[in-house]
Amino acid sequence: MTHDAIAVIDFGGQYAHLIATKIRRLHVLAEIRQPEDPTDAFRRYKGIIISGSPSLASFGEDSTYNKAIYDLDVPIFGFCFGHQEMAKHYGGTVVHGGREWGPADLRVVADSPIFKGLGRTERVWMSHFDSVTSVGPGFEEVGYTSLGESGEPHRFAAIASNTLRRYGVQFHPEVDDTVHGDEMIANFVLGVCGCSPSWTMERYVEERVDQVRRQVGDRSVFLLASGGVDSTVAARLLGMAIGADRLNLLHVDNGLMRKDESRQVLEVFREFGLDRNLHFVDASDTFLSALAGAVEPEQKRTIIGNTFIEVFEREAKRLGIEGHLLGQGTIYPDTIETGGTKRADTIKTHHNRVPVIERMIAEGRVVEPLADLYKVEVRELGEKLGIPHGLVWRHPFPGPGLGVRLLCSAGAAHSEGLADIEPKVGEVAARFGVAALAMPIKSVGVKADLRSYEHPVLVSGDAPWEKQLELAASLFRHVPGVNRCIWNLAPGAPARVKPLAATVTRARLDLLREADHLVMEGLRRHGIYDAIWQCPTALVPLEVDGRGREFVIVRPIHSERAMTATPAQLPAGLVAELCEQILPLPGVSGLALDVTTKPPGTIEWE
Repeated sequence: MTHDAIAVIDFGGQYAHLIATKIRRLHVLAEIRQPEDPTDAFRRYKGIIISGSPSLASFGEDSTYNKAIYDLDVPIFGFCFGHQEMAKHYGGTVVHGGREWGPADLRVVADSPIFKGLGRTERVWMSHFDSVTSVGPGFEEVGYTSLGESGEPHRFAAIASNTLRRYGVQFHPEVDDTVHGDEMIANFVLGVCGCSPSWTMERYVEERVDQVRRQVGDRSVFLLASGGVDSTVAARLLGMAIGADRLNLLHVDNGLMRKDESRQVLEVFREFGLDRNLHFVDASDTFLSALAGAVEPEQKRTIIGNTFIEVFEREAKRLGIEGHLLGQGTIYPDTIETGGTKRADTIKTHHNRVPVIERMIAEGRVVEPLADLYKVEVRELGEKLGIPHGLVWRHPFPGPGLGVRLLCSAGAAHSEGLADIEPKVGEVAARFGVAALAMPIKSVGVKADLRSYEHPVLVSGDAPWEKQLELAASLFRHVPGVNRCIWNLAPGAPARVKPLAATVTRARLDLLREADHLVMEGLRRHGIYDAIWQCPTALVPLEVDGRGREFVIVRPIHSERAMTATPAQLPAGLVAELCEQILPLPGVSGLALDVTTKPPGTIEWE
C-alpha cells in the first residue's frame, strides 16, 4: 500500500525524530531526510518539515544544505532553526539574541491555517539563541511571544506566506509542552498538505518484527534485561520475532539498583512468562570496584557501559552462548542525546552507547528493536503486545541506575563565572521576595540542542507553586550560566555550600537507596505515582553551613518522551513527610526540590 508521507529534514536538533513520531500518531507516514539529500528525493512527499538545530543561523552555520527544496511546489513548515533558515532564504533577517528557554505565550495576530481552531494566545515551548527580526516580501508576522503579562514581546515568532505555502515558528510544536502543538502539526499535515491518515501502528509492528528476523537470521539473542519498561517490551517483541527458545535474558545486579529492585524484577519476569531462559548474576562487587575513584559523569557512564559488556561476555561464555547477539532495550532519546544523528550535539553519553557497544553495533552484533521509539510509543507497543498496564507504565529508571544519581566530586568548587552570576541571581530573587544562592557546582543541561554544563541556583523562602516556576523561568532567561533552579525544603536559608570529595561507595549508594525509597513510597501513599512520569532522587556531596556531607535533591517531572519535561508539584503533606524522613538520615546536609524544566536542565543531574 502506498501512503501519503511527510519528509522531516534533520538538522541535528534533538527533536527531529520526535516530529516524525508526532506525524505518525496522526497515522501519516513520516520519514527522516538529511539536508544534503538530492531534490528528487523530496518530490514524492506531500510536505516538508525542517527541524531545529544546534547550529546558529545568525552566523551562517550549517547553511550549505540543498536549498532547492524551497523551489518545490509542496508546503514547507520550519521549526526554530528551520524557521530562521526559511526567513533568511526569502529575504528576512536573523540575529543572535532574544534567547528564550521554556514556556512562553504566543500571541496570534493574523489568521493562518497553522493555527486553525486555536486561540489567540497559545502556550508554546522555546529553546533558542537566534531570533527572526524581519521578513521578506510575501511573508507576514502571524504571531509574537511574551513571558507573562508584562514580558517584552519577541517579534516574528510565527511567520507565513499563504501564497507560497511556507510557514515558520520560532518555538517547538513537536514537544508536549507546546500545549496545542499537536493541533498545529495536524493542521499542517492533514490540512495544508492534505495527507490521508493511512499509516498505523499495526503496520509498524509488522515491519519491526520482519526487520528483527532478517537481522537475527538463525542466530539467538542474549538480552540485558533490567526489568524496566524498555527491556521488558524489547523481550516480548524479540520473543515474538524469533521465539522464546532463541531468547536468553540476563538480569545483572550492578549494585546501582533501587532498594530490593533485583528481587522484584526476577519476580516480574517469572510472573509474566519471560523466565524460560532467565539468568541472574550479582555483579555489584565488579561494578563498584570498576567505579572506585571515578568522579566525572562521562567517565562513570563509560565504566558502567564497559562493565556491562564484560559481565555479558563473561556470563555468555559461562553459559556457552557467547555466539549470541546482544539485545538491548535502547530507545531513541538514548541515541539522540549521545549524538547519534549526523549533527546532534552530545548531551550525555548513555551507558548503552559507549565505544565498545558502538563497535559491536558496527559489526552487526547488537539487536535494538526499540531504537526508533520514544517512551510513550514503547508503552503503547507494550500494551499492544499484552504486557500488563502496571508494568508498562512504571516510572522510567536509567540503565546506569543510581550511578547517574549519585554525584561525585574531587572536592574543588566550580567558582568560574560566579562573580558575574551572583548579583544577577540576587536581583531576580529580590523581585520575588526570596533568598537565592548560586551554587559552586555544575550539572549537565541542554540549551538550544547543545550541552550546557552550568550552575544550579538554590532558592529559599515561601512562594506558591506558580511563583516558583515563574522565578525559575526568570532565572533561566536573565542569568547566563544557570541551568537549574532548586527550592530549599530545609529550615532557613543557607549562607554557604561547600563541595566535598566523594566517589561511588556502597555506603553512599545505600543512603541514596533509602532516600529514593522514601520518595517512591510517598508518591504511592499520596496516590500520585501514576500522575508523575518520573521522580529521580539525586545525592550531591555538599556541606551546608558546616553541616553534613550529602545534599538530597528530589526531581518530580511530567513528560512523555524524555526530550522535554516540566516540574511536577508535590502535595504539601508529602513535602512535609519527606522533610521529616530524609533530613534526619545520617550525613544528610539538606533537601531540595528541583523545579527546572527541560530544557535547560536535563532530567538527571548527570
